[in-house]
Amino acid sequence: MADSTTSTAIDAATIAAAVNPSRLERDLVHLATFGARDDGGVARLALDTNDTRARLWLAEQAAALGATASVDAVGNVFLDLPGSEPGLNPVVTGSHLDSQPAGGKYDGALGVLAGLEALRALKDAGIAPRRPLSLVSWTNEEGARFSPGTSGSAVFCGVRGLDETRAIVDADGLSFGAALDDCLAALDAAGVPRRPLGTPMHAFVELHIEQGPILERAGAPVGVVDGIQGVNWFEVTVTGSTNHAGTTPRAMRRDAFEGACALAASLREAARDDEDRVRFTIGRFAVSPGSVNTIPDQVTFSIDLRHPESTTLDALAASFRLLAEQTWNGCRATLTPLSCIDPVAFPASLTTLLDDTANDLLLQAPHLVSGAFHDAIHLAGYCPTAMLFVPCRDGLSHHPDEHTELDDAVSGTRLLAASLARLGA
Repeated sequence: MADSTTSTAIDAATIAAAVNPSRLERDLVHLATFGARDDGGVARLALDTNDTRARLWLAEQAAALGATASVDAVGNVFLDLPGSEPGLNPVVTGSHLDSQPAGGKYDGALGVLAGLEALRALKDAGIAPRRPLSLVSWTNEEGARFSPGTSGSAVFCGVRGLDETRAIVDADGLSFGAALDDCLAALDAAGVPRRPLGTPMHAFVELHIEQGPILERAGAPVGVVDGIQGVNWFEVTVTGSTNHAGTTPRAMRRDAFEGACALAASLREAARDDEDRVRFTIGRFAVSPGSVNTIPDQVTFSIDLRHPESTTLDALAASFRLLAEQTWNGCRATLTPLSCIDPVAFPASLTTLLDDTANDLLLQAPHLVSGAFHDAIHLAGYCPTAMLFVPCRDGLSHHPDEHTELDDAVSGTRLLAASLARLGA
């Protein structure tokens, strides 16, 4: 961390004034053309053609910035600016460029573009930090095409292996590795050099839209994030027996759909809590063989389980396993863990720096906990990490109508830029 004397010597107001709202808005509009949907949203799935085009565009921005673009073995794209003492570990910011299938223009993308604008602002303000500064776009944060998500940051931080990640397949049977190789080939052809995985970092700060209603309700343009609640993903498979829908009496059926509905209702009830802090979601539900006049023999559904405390997540997972061991309408069930990410708390040294910088910029910046997971959840175990949130209209995200006011995006970018300068001093 930068010492307090050096940090406060950085003129936050000068850096904030160098942030260019028109430039940030232009980048947001342009990036949204990669995977633009007719309803105004974005479909830029991890490692598809649009995601690759967005990565190539980002790498192209390095030259005007005076930075060097590079890509690692899992597809994370970096823009690196040298510091006055290049041997020091860099201060890093960024987020992700991939979206949901019917996503918006700001989730992930704003964090990358705010980081880009922050580095431009530092250059325009004539700020030359001692430490190098880097911008990163992490691969497959969303997990919409290849599950689980946060692949790039997890592999970079050593939380998951590259080989196991490359073996993941999408709904069409295409492997993450095959899609990644196509993306890397395009970056190779553009002259973007390779870099090693797991390079050291002095600190990481991620700006993101809140994806919730708290900041908007408070009328605050930016928030300081204290931590991220834990996330467990499961896949449940219920297996019965297929037969003719018109000739098989109820007593003789082993209907996987009926079994799955009964199990899903019991799982949901097990996750109910009086404080309403548990987040339980079934987001995928697939029935096989999928014929209108055939009793289903298999149903598969997903569970997304979240809570700020590991003990609660562990207890719920244990109760889920017990439920899955029972028989449901004559059908067997299996519960398969897909991903388990523990809750994290960000260090006070960083959140205090963000608080102090927000005060210097006269920005209201309340504290809150992230309900969604982000790449920062892995970085928190790798280097000192923090997050900034900006509000989104009605708390809406993962939707084409997702929207953040430009003034709020600019406020967050100004706080980010000044904070990066202080961390790099």
